[in-house]
Amino acid sequence: MTSRIAVVVFPGTNCEHDAVVALDQLGADASLVFHTETSLKGFDGIVLPGGFAHGDYVRPGAIARFSPIMDAVSAFGNDGGPILGICNGFQVLCEAQLLPGALQKNRGLTFLCTPTTLIVSSTRSALTATATVGQELSIPINHFSGSYTCDSETLSMLRDQERIVLRYRENPNGSIDDIAGITNEAGNIVGLMPHPERAISSLLGSQDGNVLLCSFLHSSSTAQV
Repeated sequence: MTSRIAVVVFPGTNCEHDAVVALDQLGADASLVFHTETSLKGFDGIVLPGGFAHGDYVRPGAIARFSPIMDAVSAFGNDGGPILGICNGFQVLCEAQLLPGALQKNRGLTFLCTPTTLIVSSTRSALTATATVGQELSIPINHFSGSYTCDSETLSMLRDQERIVLRYRENPNGSIDDIAGITNEAGNIVGLMPHPERAISSLLGSQDGNVLLCSFLHSSSTAQV
């Protein structure tokens, strides 16, 4: 059965069409859903794509967390539905407290747009369930506030519960413990700073993003929401 994926659009989102193309190419039925909607009924998975929601005013994701759609996003995740936050979407998930920690400005206060090598650290998530621990993936980053941070207690919890799903091989932004992506305790809500939707073809430099997106779609097709 084809997975129906909602790609949420906030004012300032700019990666929504990339996400739709990537997901559709992998056999999904992806649709744009504007942030003023209040229902996600009929969808099997949710993607919060990259960009600059509400201009990143106050903090990235700080205003988007109050959008009407976020109540439905939270309910969907609490019911076990797979949610993927990419870059700005990761920031929104942290601001909405669907994931722990926060994203701060990159080390050196420099905007980064470059390929990175990620290492799969855990397969306990909707994004990495069909990957292999230790697998290396070439996925680009494109962010200014992508340095993940949390307190020592949270970091210990993430490590102990295998909730750090992706790490940078060579840390580009100062993220604590080289963290590139994390999941919630249940494994169905995942956030990462790199952009798998921009690594879906060798013409783009890498097709390793398909490893992660295929896992997400597999989780979407098997979730009971």
